[in-house]
This record gives sequence, C-alpha cells and structure tokens, in this order.
Amino acid sequence: MTTATIAIPDLTETAAHYADRIARVKRRIIICAGTGCVAGGALQVRDAFSEQLRAMGLNVVTRLEGEDAATPDGAIDIYLSKSGCQGFCQMGPLVTIEPEEILYTRVTPDDVAEIIQTTLAGGEVVERLLYRHPRTGEHCKGKDTIPFYQRQTRTVLKECGMLDPEDIAEYVHHGGYEAARRAVCDMQPEEVCALILESGLRGRGGGGFPTGRKWELTRVQPGDEKYVICNGDEGDPGAFMDRSVMEGNPHAVIEGMLIAARAIGAHEGYVYVRMEYPLAVKRLNRAEQAAREYGVLGENIFGSGFNFTLHIMEGAGAFVCGEETALIASIEGKRGMPMPKPPFPAQSGLWGKPTVINNVETLASVPLIVRHGAAQYRARGTEKSPGTKTFALTGHVANTGLIEVPFGATLREIVYEIGGGVTDNSGAVSGEPFKAVQIGGPSGGCLVEEHADLPLDFDSLGSVGAMVGSGGLVVMNNKTCMVSVARFFMQFAQNESCGKCVLCREGTRQMLMLLDEIIAGEADAKTLEILEQTARAVKIGSLCGLGKTAPNPVLSTLRYFRKEYEAHVFEKRCPAGVCKNLCAPVILAEKCIGCGVCARKCPVNAITGEKKQPHTIHQEQCIKCGACIESCRFDAIVQGAIL
Repeated sequence: MTTATIAIPDLTETAAHYADRIARVKRRIIICAGTGCVAGGALQVRDAFSEQLRAMGLNVVTRLEGEDAATPDGAIDIYLSKSGCQGFCQMGPLVTIEPEEILYTRVTPDDVAEIIQTTLAGGEVVERLLYRHPRTGEHCKGKDTIPFYQRQTRTVLKECGMLDPEDIAEYVHHGGYEAARRAVCDMQPEEVCALILESGLRGRGGGGFPTGRKWELTRVQPGDEKYVICNGDEGDPGAFMDRSVMEGNPHAVIEGMLIAARAIGAHEGYVYVRMEYPLAVKRLNRAEQAAREYGVLGENIFGSGFNFTLHIMEGAGAFVCGEETALIASIEGKRGMPMPKPPFPAQSGLWGKPTVINNVETLASVPLIVRHGAAQYRARGTEKSPGTKTFALTGHVANTGLIEVPFGATLREIVYEIGGGVTDNSGAVSGEPFKAVQIGGPSGGCLVEEHADLPLDFDSLGSVGAMVGSGGLVVMNNKTCMVSVARFFMQFAQNESCGKCVLCREGTRQMLMLLDEIIAGEADAKTLEILEQTARAVKIGSLCGLGKTAPNPVLSTLRYFRKEYEAHVFEKRCPAGVCKNLCAPVILAEKCIGCGVCARKCPVNAITGEKKQPHTIHQEQCIKCGACIESCRFDAIVQGAIL
C-alpha cells in the first residue's frame, strides 16, 4: 500500500459529526453489556426495549451512523446503546436513562414495558428498580446519589460505562486518539518517555515498576525491530479489572499501545488475552479493525510516516503466562514457562528483540496522561504512587463490583463507604468489622482490621508484607476460616505451577498437603513448622515472580492468624466452624421436636433421646458425617459448633 492511498483521519471532523448526531437524540437508553450483565440477561433486555419501542412507532437507532437513522426532521426518538462494565456488577443488568440520569438495577425483560410506560411516557421513576441503600433503605435515583459511585474517582473506568465500546466515533468524540496524534506528530520518542516518567505512572499488573523508565530502557536499545505487548492474561481468582477495560473501552488500550510504540520505536504489537474472555476478544478484534479502517493503525499514521500493526492473540488460560517471559514464550508458539532474568524483555524479549510489556490498565492510563499532562495525573494518589487503581471488590461486602480509587485510599473507605459494610453469610449488613481482606489474589496477602486505615499504595502495602497485585480485594467476615482461605489459594497456585523449577512445583504441592492435614485434624506441631519452612523456601528459591509470591497467602495468614492455625492443630477445632472434620454437629433443643429421624439415620448410633423430647448427639461417638443434618426437616441440627 502506498502512502498516497491511505486516508488520514480527521479527529476534529469525526468528533463534530458525532456531536451533531448525538445532539439530535431525544433520549438515550444505555444497557450495561459487560460480561456480568450479559450473563444476567442484558442483551435480552435490550431486545425487549427495541421491539416494544419500535412497536410504538418510535424512531429507534442502535448506532449513530447513516442518514436513514433519523426521522425526516432529523430527530432521533431513542438511541438504544450498550456500554461496557459500569462496575456495579451485583446489581446488574443495569439500565441508564438519559438525560434524566436514572439508573435502574436488576432489570429483566419483564420490566421493560413498565419502564417505557412510567418513565419514557409518564416522566416518573419505577421506584422498585432503583438501588436501595443497604443501611438506610433510601432509594437512589442515579449514580450521583449512590455511595458506591459517589466515593470513587473513576478515570480509567469513566468511559467504560458511558460509551459504546464498538463505536470508534464516540471514542473520538470523547477525545480519543488525540493523545496518539500528539505523540506521533508533535513529540519525539524521548519526550513521550519523559512525560510518562514525569507522571509517575507505575505498572498496574502488580510489580509497580515505573512505566516511563521501562519505556526508556527499551527505547535506547539498538535496532529497528522492537515490540509492544499488552498483557491481558488476567488470571487471579476474583479479578476482572483488565477484562472490563478491554470489553468497555478497547480503543483506550489500543491508543495506549500506539503511544508506547511511538515512544520505543516499535512498529508491531500484540494484545495477549485469556481465552476465557471471549467478549473482550470480540470487542478488541472489532476495535482493531475499526482503528485500521479509520487510519489510526497501519501505515503512515496521521500522515507522519509512522507505521504500527496490531495483533489480537488468545492465550490458552495458563496463569503462569501472566509472567512476562512466559507470555513471550507463548506468543512465540512455545510452552508458557518463565525464563531467568536478565536479560530483561527491554533488552531481549519477543523473538530476541527489545520489547515493552504493560498490562491493560497501565496502557489505558497512558492516553489520559498525554492528553491532560503529568501534573494533572499526579494530582491524584500519593507522591510515590500517583493516579488511581481499579479493584475488583468481592466477598462479604454489601456492594461488590469493579471500583476505582486514588492510590492512598484506605480499606475503611473502600469496605465501609464504597462497599456499604461487611455482610454476614446471609448477605445482610452485619455492622461487624471485617476479619480479613485478601489483596492481590494468590500473589498477595491478608490485611486485617488493624490495617483499615493503611493507605493502599505500592510502598505501604509492601511494608506489611502485602502487595497491590492485579487489584483483587476479597472481604471476609468473622465466619471465615483463614486456614481454608490459605488452602484455596494454595490449591490454585499448585494447579497453575508450570513445573519448571523444583521449589515451586514440589513446594506448593507439599504446602497443600500440609494444609489438608491441618484441616483434617491430622496435624501436629511439626506440621506447622514444616509448613512455614517450606513457604519461606519457595518464596526465596522459585525462578519467577509468581513462584516467589505463591506462599504469600500462607505466610500472611500464619502471621496474622497463627492462633487459628494452632486451634486447628492442637485443639482439633475450627474456630470459624467451617472445617467439617473439626466441627461437631449439635442439636438445638429449642427446635428439636423429638421425632427421632436423625437417630435412625445416624450410622454409628451416636444420637439418643426420648420421643417428643430434644435429642442429644454423643460427641465421642460422632463421626461428623452430616447424615443427621441432612435428615432433619426442622433445621434443629447445625454443624460448625466449637468443641
């Protein structure tokens, strides 16, 4: 293809055309179409709106393109669009009505007719579909009245819940690709690196390495063949930050990669996405195609002579491929296994060439920095950890979902204000403090109530043996067994070990076996000693960062909950009442009617009692099989009593 045949995009013209089209819209209905809401039936809700509104004779469009989309007078009655994840996942499917800024939650196709009649035709709200504050019971009309949103600072996520992820024109209308144009046309590569370094942006994938420094180290490497890789292989249990950005604002990721390519002198890049993220893959592919057709990918970008080609590649789902050298091996068609460093990817990466690898959130932050400047970016966060961080807030908390807060925010703010408070096992707000918060997934560690006011940033978390990691936050209440939590993460780490180094391969297996002994009531003092020794050995001697952090859940729970481990080992009881082998079933006298069914079902005759009188379980005979609990129709037998 010659330079003369390539269309040079006019961002101003595209933005103006979109502005003219959106100005003709009387009402916009935005359906959250992130993975969570789609799984909950969001697309069926969208179809119901389309069918019923068109049956009323209204002019309904789903894309703002083509003159035939408008009525003869140019007006558009309804613009029915979709967005990426809006964050409030547990309340989905979410429907936003503009310009009234009404947010409806848990909408089903059966609710659509009422919304049309009450809100679109009648100008009133459907109160039962509004979010209800878990403590006050107050109904909240829009995001600006919902604490979950009020307490956040959404920058990277801001447009994920607003724009159509498959409409490049809307992205351009919001200022998209202007930062890339500036970097490509108005800045030298060293200036781009210096700007990112000045902003203080640090890698959001967990390591926290200064992004500008990484780019500069790659830029100064000799050779014309260099690569940019976006690490979208998000494998932590409960983490979905990168997935949501790729689904909700894929052009921001592409623009960030384009700026990175300009900074280091690369002309080819890869987005490496987990195969378990089909919606992200689909939208990235569509965004790449749209960007190529529009002229911001390919040859002679913005008429500058700069070329950049992008490939979307699906990973096979191995957790270890989140480690950068294993990811590189996977792209090259090899088995995803880490390599010793040095050399670092900046020196010898993909196919032996200098390579920059950044995660999704890092790259999506880059256009904001180039567009608004380093000073504005540094205005949020802390001195050494500027900007914001996205977290996946899950577990025993009233409001779960995807959140974004400045670095330096505390667990107290996140759990009790954004999250709405700790819940009991029934889901009701208990008013009790959290027992622990697991941060950073399998690579992270536990924080406890004494850390509630600890600023969440790279350095503060490191000082207490935890790490930001990818951004998972799992809140746990007082009914959580911390030994079982450690076992859950160790099971994951053991399953996902690539097996290359002995310490990780065998050490994680041994730690899992030791935790199983503790939970089964078969451990002794030596078990705890060996568990801790093994964890420290794996941490020191594993080859890659994933292996070195695999013992963190064990070490952090031993650090803060050693008495709970000791109760399992020495007293043969589970204080949380979770571990079956260490929890005896008991009969609640106030509920037992003396029917005798449990006694007849007990295989070891451990239950006795008179007819129509409360029965008794003889603990010395009980084998804790649970047959009595299953047979009782009156919920008079509970497992989990502390011996």
